[in-house]
Amino acid sequence: MLLGIEPPVWREIEVSESYSFWDLHVAVQDAMGWMDCHLHLFSIKPKHKSKPIQIGIPDEEFGEDILPGWETPIKRGFTEPGELAKYEYDFGDGWLHNVVLMGILLADGEAKYPHCLAGERACPPEDCGGIPGYHNLLETLRNPDSEEHDDMVEWLKNHHRNYHPFDPDKFDPKAIKFTNPKERLKNAFGG
Repeated sequence: MLLGIEPPVWREIEVSESYSFWDLHVAVQDAMGWMDCHLHLFSIKPKHKSKPIQIGIPDEEFGEDILPGWETPIKRGFTEPGELAKYEYDFGDGWLHNVVLMGILLADGEAKYPHCLAGERACPPEDCGGIPGYHNLLETLRNPDSEEHDDMVEWLKNHHRNYHPFDPDKFDPKAIKFTNPKERLKNAFGG
């Protein structure tokens, strides 16, 4: 669930227990509709420990205690239903999410993972300026007489084709296309 937006923007996805946190990150990006252009970080507070574990892309600028997501299995943070991780995407816009383990199911031998089961509302467009920018975007799009309206529509057309025309209430879980996390990792780091 994306925090700070009302009505809420949320997704329910199923992933394999063999996933790493990188794989989960890619699935969240795909389910939300973002383009994975920014850094991300999972923060998990283990039971009986005072300091959270941080998992993402290690970067000296943000601290040396960040575990590489591609080497960290999701089992390290999600073992029982109800466990929660904070997920931050785009440190400039500051999109914060709660990622909650809803349950552990037996794998369906015919299912492809990940897949999106449900969700509500369109995700805010990438680089719209966080929560304040998103509210400004919605207000501008609702007001065709606004000085910024045409520029905002043009920006969406040129940079966010999936978001034009933008309907904040529209979401179809069947339309989600998941990408291969190993390919994404290879493309991100040239390996």
